[in-house]
Amino acid sequence: MQKDIAKAISTFEDRQKAEARTKVEAVAREMGYSLTELVGTDSKAKRAPVAPKYQHPENPAVTWSGRGRKPQWFVDALAAGTTAGDLEIR
Repeated sequence: MQKDIAKAISTFEDRQKAEARTKVEAVAREMGYSLTELVGTDSKAKRAPVAPKYQHPENPAVTWSGRGRKPQWFVDALAAGTTAGDLEIR
């Protein structure tokens, strides 16, 4: 029940935000501006994908950048005695 209440609150807040954004965009348009001109660009900067640093020992098409959670194949390879240096892409 707690999850249902939390989800309902979140959904309501999302709808409120969307409605507020729509109203602000309409006011900006009426005055001859876009919302981006008034507020600026999106706050979330786009990041370029990171180049892979490690590859699967048996399937080179499977790679990992070295960031975030270690993939299971990487953990398994380390447990089997392979070093991280052995898995690096050269």
